[in-house]
Amino acid sequence: MVRRAASEGEDRRPTTIRDVAAHAGVSVATVSRILSGTYPSAPATRSKVMRAVRELDYVANANARNLAGASSRSVAIIVNSVVSPHYAHVAQGVQTQAALEGKLCIVGTTGGDPERELATVQLMRQEHAECVILVGNVVADDAYRERMGDYARALALAGSRLVLCGRPALGPDVPALVVEYDNTGGAYAITSHLLSAGHRRILFLGRRAGHTTPDSRIAGYRNALADHRVPHDPGLELDGTMERGEGYRMIRQRLEAGPPDFTAVFAVNDQIAAGARQALREQGLRVPDDISMVGFDDLPPAADIDLTTVHVPHEELGRTAVRMALERGRDKTGQAEHVMLGTHIIVRDSVRPLRPTPQP
Repeated sequence: MVRRAASEGEDRRPTTIRDVAAHAGVSVATVSRILSGTYPSAPATRSKVMRAVRELDYVANANARNLAGASSRSVAIIVNSVVSPHYAHVAQGVQTQAALEGKLCIVGTTGGDPERELATVQLMRQEHAECVILVGNVVADDAYRERMGDYARALALAGSRLVLCGRPALGPDVPALVVEYDNTGGAYAITSHLLSAGHRRILFLGRRAGHTTPDSRIAGYRNALADHRVPHDPGLELDGTMERGEGYRMIRQRLEAGPPDFTAVFAVNDQIAAGARQALREQGLRVPDDISMVGFDDLPPAADIDLTTVHVPHEELGRTAVRMALERGRDKTGQAEHVMLGTHIIVRDSVRPLRPTPQP
């Protein structure tokens, strides 16, 4: 059944959930549960309901009704941890911009658990937050994307917005805004910096397959090796999480297996670099005299250990996420907005050239 468009000058009755149910050929209860993001529906049923929502313009109408009478003054941010400098700086950006907008800021933590993240998004929807900002690394498998896509639609129906901050989009049909930074480009630039200094055996610390942030950074590392015609050696990529202790562990285990077979280290973040530097020092190896080292993020302790690293605009990420959700919303094409912030290298004293730098 195709709903008849209203003729010019005719007042069209607002679409209701009963209209959606009739259009999809399911019960009102089924529509309600699917749109709440909590109903484990069959793919075919969910597809029929979401098609009816789009064809009847139910999302747009529901948004208009909710926004017109919205009384919420809160902005929600969900992070893995408030201890990590990365998340703390992004959260500060959210708080700063929220205050400028006259909004309160609610912070939720997940410990990196996807199920806990999904539950926290649901809670923020029930609390009527004007936007829910998800920050940082995630295991973005198909099941996660489908469920988070349902929650994004549920937030949209409630007059709220989901903002993905520092993580990739969920898909073209998901009403979520995206603000991220150039992970791959930053990793490419910092790897090229080492290669230009003559390093060919570059140890990558922090590979973690399936996790969005390490995946994008290792992609930049591999792209730089390929463009400089340096053979890729999987043995130079070590698995680990993004904590300081992991950097220490990875280097300690590597050196226990034998003398260094690398001249430089690319740590997936500055915390790992700090731990790796400690392990090198305990083995009598100095940075940069014996081993060069670079990191990523430009957060404490990068400046304290004189680390060359990639600067990430953490606070601007948070501020941009709030501005996108509260001011611009969706663009005129109806596609979710996507903003990519740049990164750049901060050169300090942790890289030693292996050959004289050519004179201009």
